[in-house]
Amino acid sequence: MPTTMKESNSNGIEENKEAVVTLIEGDGIGPEIIQQTIRILNEAKSGLQFEKVEAGSSVYLSGILSGIAENAWDTIRKYPTILKGPITTPRGKGYKSLNVTIRKTLGLYANVRPAKTYNPFIRTNHPNTDIVIIRENEEDTYAGIEHRQTREVTQCLKLITVPGTEKIVRYAFEFARSNGRKKITCMVKDNIMKITDGLFANIFQTVAKEYPEIEAESMIIDIGAALLANRPQKFDVILAPNLYGDILSDIAAEVTGSVGMCGSANIGDFVSMFEAVHGSAPDIAGKNIANPTAVIKATVMMLTHLGKTEKAKLIRNAVLKTIEDGFRTADIFQNQKNTTLVGTKEYVDAIIDRLGKNPEVLSASELVKPKSFILSLPTLKEKKELVGVDIFLDIPSDRDPNTLGKNIEVITENFLHLKMITNRGVKVYPKGQKETFLTDHFRCRFISPNGGKIQHKDITAVLTILESKGYDFIKTENLYEFDGVPGYSLGQGE
Repeated sequence: MPTTMKESNSNGIEENKEAVVTLIEGDGIGPEIIQQTIRILNEAKSGLQFEKVEAGSSVYLSGILSGIAENAWDTIRKYPTILKGPITTPRGKGYKSLNVTIRKTLGLYANVRPAKTYNPFIRTNHPNTDIVIIRENEEDTYAGIEHRQTREVTQCLKLITVPGTEKIVRYAFEFARSNGRKKITCMVKDNIMKITDGLFANIFQTVAKEYPEIEAESMIIDIGAALLANRPQKFDVILAPNLYGDILSDIAAEVTGSVGMCGSANIGDFVSMFEAVHGSAPDIAGKNIANPTAVIKATVMMLTHLGKTEKAKLIRNAVLKTIEDGFRTADIFQNQKNTTLVGTKEYVDAIIDRLGKNPEVLSASELVKPKSFILSLPTLKEKKELVGVDIFLDIPSDRDPNTLGKNIEVITENFLHLKMITNRGVKVYPKGQKETFLTDHFRCRFISPNGGKIQHKDITAVLTILESKGYDFIKTENLYEFDGVPGYSLGQGE
């Protein structure tokens, strides 16, 4: 039975002390690249022991939809550093992504994904690129709150919170400060999603004022992604909400060489998890051709996190020396001069042979663990007032919006005023355009006849009358003002 980790200081364990890591081998290529990585750790005398837990396809198929055995949570609490192989989420209803489940359940709010070129040894169009993507890991559309509301329309909720955003923004600035990074670029789409992405961008700009030595810039995600693909040297640290960060990190990985070369860290207040960026690649599992570099680099990040910096450097330098000496797995082999195509095991053999050797050309950025911080933005105390409601109706898409609007106005006029009706966000009543394409999903916005506050009973009265007339309401969203500022997206003419 492994011994528990002995703390020596705030940075982690003593360099030569043993530590216990929770191990999730994963699916597809996961077990083979994890086991090959453990070979390196053992040969490097890293002082790590592993407590394996069951998770992934075998657990899914046993009927556990979360993909992780119930007793695994106790192991993780006891040994809160996780080394994880890639997991396959079965297709079909009910199965939940294990990655998302672990990150959200354990509060792993910061996803750190470095991407660096290995020029001239691994071909790239963008030499001298050294980027770190810091991705918010718990919120956004990855909350996984989805609904099928009508026969034609589905929805996914995007959740961005004040404390969740402040936490990832402060982490990004502390990471940059601790690692000597000079600039953070925040990528959002706040020109369209003015409330959700707008909140993320506003908190970024507010916190940035506390770090005057770090350049802070905001960029629209579409042009940001284009620039990352074409001019990645422009960037240093990129900060993004969950979905954008996921996409950007894969772009960065490909730009700098291969997804198979990039590891990642998932950082929380109590638990941290280290894994490859790539997926489980079941089509090449068991063929001894997978590239283990990503999970090896994730392990180097894990050693640094645990305070075993010398062991991290030992393995990192051996990997760089192996790359310099021309050993390549299939995904990065391009038949260049002085290169050798090798399998997974042979690649790891070469790394083990080079433990204790230093690269002659390549260098790696140190990824220092950032200092702890506290959330300090003031608690919001705005006056919150209910001023209206959006009621969503399931109506056949061939229904004329003008007829629909006039009928609803007549039956609700004694309760609330129907201000407008939209379809997929486009106003169709009053004064809609005949060319607008319609689905069976109509949003009716009601406000006070006098403009001002309303009460919940006004909303229930409207719902009652709509139901009595045979209208199928599928969702309501209350409209609030905060200190007189609308907390909802405005329609045309509002």
